[in-house]
Amino acid sequence: MKTVLVTGAGGYIGSVLVPKLLDKGYQVIAIDRFFFGMDKLQSHENLTVIKEDTRRIKEEYFAGVDAVIDLVAISNDPSGEVFHEATYEINHLSRVNTASIAKRLGVKRYILPSSCSIYGFQETGVVVNEQATTNPLTTYAKANEKAELDILPLADADFTAVIMRQATVFGYSPRMRFDLAINGMTYGAWETGVIPLMRDGSQWRPMVHVQDTTDVMCILLEADQEKINGQIFNVGSHNYQLGQLAEEIVKALPIEVNIEWYGDADHRSYKVNFDKIESTLHWRAKYTAADGAKEIYDALITGKLTKDDQTITLKWYEELAKWHKIIKEREMYGGIIMGISS
Repeated sequence: MKTVLVTGAGGYIGSVLVPKLLDKGYQVIAIDRFFFGMDKLQSHENLTVIKEDTRRIKEEYFAGVDAVIDLVAISNDPSGEVFHEATYEINHLSRVNTASIAKRLGVKRYILPSSCSIYGFQETGVVVNEQATTNPLTTYAKANEKAELDILPLADADFTAVIMRQATVFGYSPRMRFDLAINGMTYGAWETGVIPLMRDGSQWRPMVHVQDTTDVMCILLEADQEKINGQIFNVGSHNYQLGQLAEEIVKALPIEVNIEWYGDADHRSYKVNFDKIESTLHWRAKYTAADGAKEIYDALITGKLTKDDQTITLKWYEELAKWHKIIKEREMYGGIIMGISS
């Protein structure tokens, strides 16, 4: 039985990955700051949960670890711009530190889930592969690229390091996010019968279901070293123009839905080639945007899913920061309103 250390284990992807690893028989060490609560991971005899900020990760956590999946991140562009310094500290520096400690302590395999967002903007007709020139436009994308550049050179015969450039993720998760394209469109359609869409809808985005990308992580844990060491893999299913994506969701849902345009044109646009992972690891994504939309719609209809502040990442970070300030200003002697004896 192998032991896998997963950072960001309580997040949108981590809360899908960890149960999958446990089902496959791995021992899992789940490390997270747990901004979104510790209830997203169910207890399991092979699961060790550690509440920790990865910027302060300790060497003792790596004892007996065979592989690391370094999911931790400030996880989208709006959050990266508001929490600029923390994004570089977490998405770049903490992951480089984790990889370096893992290598020094004899961990054999390290997987960095990065992002296709580092491709930024590409000219019309260009489909980027892993050798394409990157063009990160946001703090989130730039921090991911810096992590890639510092971690990939650590790869050697004794330390397998591999990078996944993930497309925009969608689909149901215990730590649900409605600030992702397909998820948000589906929620809008369910709640109001309207999909709000940023103009002009011609921009391209690659997509991948959360089950598909976590399947890839499991494959990379077991893949032959010579096939993956020092390699970058684009991970996704389809490239969609956002207008086309909205129309596909409209067709997938059993209700009447309209598309409502808003805002200025979004200039980020890139199409991504997924041939390398398909040919090297014989993997193809299983889920389409329509599959994800139907899954989320059904979960909303049954009450399995609800939308609250925690499902919008930036809103929740800002709410936590606001209340932290309020509590610090009012706290005395370790509490707010309490009996002297307590």
